[in-house]
Amino acid sequence: MEYFAIIFVMLAVFLVYYMYVEAFSDVVKKEILQFPNFPIEFGEFHIFFISDIHRRTISETIIEQIKGRTDIVIIGGDLTEKGVPLTRVIDNLKKLNKIAPVFFVWGNNDFELDQDQLIYAFNQTGVKELKNTVYYIKRKDKKIALIGLDDFSQELPPLDLFMEQVEEDSFQILICHNPETLHMVPDIQNIKLVLSGHTHGGQIRIFGIGPYRKGGIRKVRETTLLNSNGYGTTMLPLRLGAKAETHLITIKSDNSDHPFL
Repeated sequence: MEYFAIIFVMLAVFLVYYMYVEAFSDVVKKEILQFPNFPIEFGEFHIFFISDIHRRTISETIIEQIKGRTDIVIIGGDLTEKGVPLTRVIDNLKKLNKIAPVFFVWGNNDFELDQDQLIYAFNQTGVKELKNTVYYIKRKDKKIALIGLDDFSQELPPLDLFMEQVEEDSFQILICHNPETLHMVPDIQNIKLVLSGHTHGGQIRIFGIGPYRKGGIRKVRETTLLNSNGYGTTMLPLRLGAKAETHLITIKSDNSDHPFL
């Protein structure tokens, strides 16, 4: 019996160690997304997407992997949580701001901090807050619309009126922390890409089963949804079957409609 007890303890220790390593991995997933209506004037557009940082310090390994390879950085909410020093938050934002202009949407855990403190951190680091607002990126006469919505837990504006303000001829990207927000947005067929986090991919999946669907890319009607496993963890700094991840997204035109380009 002692022999089996020792084996059991060794396996348990190994499993916890493995889960800890999964939680602190520095994976940058390369995602290539093609859309028939993406403006060819942009060529290829590159987004570094990171969500659910929580208590983590962004690794220099991540920064080195994406430096010089992205046009913008998007933080998909839960930049922080209760108990995280503001100095760590500012340090993470400074690292990201070295790469490219940074945009932020609020997540539920971000509201555990004094909002004025976070806004101070954004002002100190030049981060653009997208809170129920639209930001346009222009090249020639074409536009990408970054549509940032507040967290699902907060009171959202009347979304029918809000979405009417978005220029119809723009390529629309919706950024919302909780992927369920997508189902609240009217006329989602106008939105070509949604970036979200929140679920951590279930964080700990037993035999592939977790409280949430594993992160990934899928279609919701005509809209492409990228739901990330996220970079940090909640409650326990452990993961199983849903490794920590970030994303380097390349968006380009599907040239099937332009055979000579």
